[in-house]
Amino acid sequence: MTDQPWTASIITLYPDAMPGILGAGVLGRGLQAGHWALETVNPRDFADDKHSTVDDTPAGGGPGMVMRADILAKTIDSLGQDTRPRLVMSPRGRPFTQAFAHDLSRGNGAVFVCGRFEGIDQRVIDGRALEEVSIGDFVLAGGEIAAAAMIEACVRLIPGVLGAPSSREDESFEQGLLEYPQYTRPREFEGRAIPEILLSGDHGKIAAWRREEALKLTRARRPDLYEAWVQSGDYKKDDQSS
Repeated sequence: MTDQPWTASIITLYPDAMPGILGAGVLGRGLQAGHWALETVNPRDFADDKHSTVDDTPAGGGPGMVMRADILAKTIDSLGQDTRPRLVMSPRGRPFTQAFAHDLSRGNGAVFVCGRFEGIDQRVIDGRALEEVSIGDFVLAGGEIAAAAMIEACVRLIPGVLGAPSSREDESFEQGLLEYPQYTRPREFEGRAIPEILLSGDHGKIAAWRREEALKLTRARRPDLYEAWVQSGDYKKDDQSS
């Protein structure tokens, strides 16, 4: 294991946008405490003209501009010999999931390449072994927000950042299901009361209620997750432990 903290290297034309929300709350405290680290690298620093140009018109014609392969390659290479995953934010990429976040959080960090304009030259994706990753079926103006979302998902899994590991055990996706509803004071709000079972003090019944609510929510809102949970056999484990 390395003594270096988990490090996110963000290649972006807008380095001043970072750390943004990543520097707030528990994530910010974790950053200050050295549980993780963040650096930004601006491709404009590697441009070869006085205007710091990083893009050009698309080959074959069409609207917009494309980020140049040579400039991005020099930017990536400036990070030196690096075994961390190199990820480029792209709506056509592999879907980012909680399991993906867990895998990344166990390593030394990752390089996040944030495109702009119409995208980046395919040759740098191929030549620098960039993995395209998507946070959803929609398009953003650039990769920075997607990168920040992925980094947050990873960083909160790093030991010491959230505090007690048990605080995330029942979260959505951790057990293959969506999370159950949460309540707190006041006991009644606009005619809606906290379910009595949560005030009963019976931890066994509370756990069973929460599990049932998680199942109902997942079955109704994400039948794909529910079916995967059934196929995994986890429901049988619940029966055996009850």
